[in-house]
Amino acid sequence: MTKVDIIQVVHDKLGYSKKDSATIVESVFDIMKETLASGEDLKISGFGNLVVKEKKARKGRNPQTGEEIEISKRRVLTFKSSQVLRRAMNRE
Repeated sequence: MTKVDIIQVVHDKLGYSKKDSATIVESVFDIMKETLASGEDLKISGFGNLVVKEKKARKGRNPQTGEEIEISKRRVLTFKSSQVLRRAMNRE
């Protein structure tokens, strides 16, 4: 499913115009991006948790040359689904 598909579903289910549906979807995604970019976790009841984790700098190896390289520290995003979503996916 793409963002365009989500906009279409909002349009179909809620009856907003396509332009308003796109604005709503874009606004929700912008809020989510801003929240995660600030390092704050995002918890959506019935869906799951998006958690920002800090990875430390570490040594790695270039697989083509075998040369050791420094992998810089970075933030990564992890997702853990809620039990409600897991049950819905597995139709329990």
